[in-house]
Amino acid sequence: MHILVTGICGFVGSVVAKAVGDALPGASVYGIDNLSRPGSRSNLEPLRARGFGVEVGDIRYPGDLAKLPRPDWVIDAAANPSVLAGVDGGMGSREVVDHNLLGTINLLELCKESGATFTLLSTSRVYAIRPLAALEVAVEDGAFVPNPREWPAGLGPDGVREDFSTAAPISLYGATKLASEAMALEYGETFDFPVWINRCGVLAGAGQFGRPDQGIFSFWIHSYLRKRPLKYLGFGGEGHQVRDALHPRDLVDVLVSQKEKGRDWQRERVCNFAGGLPHRQSLRQLTDWCARRFGFEHPVAADPAPRRFDLPWVVLDSSLADEIWHWRPRTTLADLLEEIAAHAEGEPGWLGLSAG
Repeated sequence: MHILVTGICGFVGSVVAKAVGDALPGASVYGIDNLSRPGSRSNLEPLRARGFGVEVGDIRYPGDLAKLPRPDWVIDAAANPSVLAGVDGGMGSREVVDHNLLGTINLLELCKESGATFTLLSTSRVYAIRPLAALEVAVEDGAFVPNPREWPAGLGPDGVREDFSTAAPISLYGATKLASEAMALEYGETFDFPVWINRCGVLAGAGQFGRPDQGIFSFWIHSYLRKRPLKYLGFGGEGHQVRDALHPRDLVDVLVSQKEKGRDWQRERVCNFAGGLPHRQSLRQLTDWCARRFGFEHPVAADPAPRRFDLPWVVLDSSLADEIWHWRPRTTLADLLEEIAAHAEGEPGWLGLSAG
């Protein structure tokens, strides 16, 4: 079996490629990456040393994809994953669309020609911003907890379900991923190849590139250890906003199971995969964890002004994944954070290498 992983030199792509290679030792795993992300070049040679073919190229250009072996399975982990992409000055809006949607279309054309299974690693950011931003919350133990008089449709104590609203606004990033989901499902139905849409919560682990808008757990732990400036943004500057975390290697068993099910699968092809309630944490709680782990207090500044697209509490409910696939995260939050901390201690220059 030939398995193409896009964005293979990124954090998620590299972890998934190595884990899939371990799970399917007879398979040929290879990938493509344009190395535009700071830090991604550091994964290039280690992946090649594992025997993975890595093409330096860009999924936005069909000619680059044409250079690759014909795939049996495409795992799409290539994207600009920032909710601020296209609006913060770092990348133009058209560039975001080209990266995150046009690239997906090119991959779907490749799957159409080869009959390959297509797996899209999507995001919690496809869910509507306004009802999540308006969610009534209380504060417990330094973290927001939902306290609504009435739960919005698709949202409950265990988090955001797959039937929660995806109405705009969801950010340019979220819109490109939602459009990619729709196009993938249409291509699969029209041209008869299997498609899987896996909506992931915050992905985190050792080796994640440290930027606050794309890898908050890694950024925070590395920055705390190096005594770099940290700041609680929005929500009164208290750091109570909550996210859940998932290690991308915990996806691999279900990815392989999905590939084995193929085209005849009659149940849902869109599913949440996330850390959920047991793996949730606020920034203030993460700061307290860092103080205990590293043995010193590091001051965190406060900026109460709201930040665009930020949300007080986002936890995904993965009960559908449990029901269908008997899937739950294997890596505990404690182990995930410890893995990042150990990496931070061993890589003193990581922020400079990867933050960009």
